Amino acid sequence: MHEPIGFIGLGAMGLPMLANLSRDQQLTIYAHDLSEIPLRKLESEAAFGRTLFGNRTLEPFRQCVIVITMLPNSRATNAAILGADGSKGLAHFLPRGSTIIDMGSSDPIETMRLISILAESGIRLIDAPVSGAVAKARTGELSIMVGGDAAVVEELRPILARMGSRLIPTGKPASAHAMKALNNYVYAAGLLAVAEATAIAEAMELNTAIFADVLNASSGRNVASETKLKPFILPRTYSGGFALSLQAKDLAIAHNLQQKYAVETPQLELCAALWAEALQVLPENADNTAIHRFIHNRVHPATKAN
Repeated sequence: MHEPIGFIGLGAMGLPMLANLSRDQQLTIYAHDLSEIPLRKLESEAAFGRTLFGNRTLEPFRQCVIVITMLPNSRATNAAILGADGSKGLAHFLPRGSTIIDMGSSDPIETMRLISILAESGIRLIDAPVSGAVAKARTGELSIMVGGDAAVVEELRPILARMGSRLIPTGKPASAHAMKALNNYVYAAGLLAVAEATAIAEAMELNTAIFADVLNASSGRNVASETKLKPFILPRTYSGGFALSLQAKDLAIAHNLQQKYAVETPQLELCAALWAEALQVLPENADNTAIHRFIHNRVHPATKAN
């Protein structure tokens, strides 16, 4: 591939994903973010100034036929692509026949709307959200879901494989964003259950380290119990690396799907409501593992978790 690639969104996930892309010296990459901080970080990359270029405007993206967006929500994605507050979006600069790959966890309903809008300009939008968090973004071992048939995955594989070790075709457009939201609901429900069970164990003055071992050796085992309980919840560092605000956002997306398709899901409704309440109570920058702090403080108001 000789045409430059664009990359928009250099946050906790986007920056290491871009770093993996930039290791291929055959690629020319134009990167953009609204913040100066990640753009300055790019200067430490080995390819910077030769094949990797930080840009404060979208003008250079005229040269790109593929652009990746890695933004926190559909609102930010729509603003970057369509423009906002009088500024021109990515779609204004891209030529017909271009492809935008939305790798954020966007709302599939919004994704379908955006697909329709962009099609009028001859631009294709592919949803390709990721799973694996920051650690796997750094190692290039993300799982990447791709909304489209197997032919779409094969077409994009040379690029996506630089950021992920597993590519999963999910079917029709926006299906990857839908499956990602539903997956994140299941994960959030598991993390909430771990937090609640741990709060009960604490109230009973059980050895919570042993309780964690019991969970992980038994049928209650899940990703949250295996990767979050001992490292981040029991020591109360609450620093697992995924924002509580993003977890609540993903649950809101799943809840919107439930409402749109009129599926009765009482557990999802309760789970989404509890995470939304935690978002209001906990600090703005709280980690998702701080859901334990939220639960603990409801159960033990006299001994609040820090």
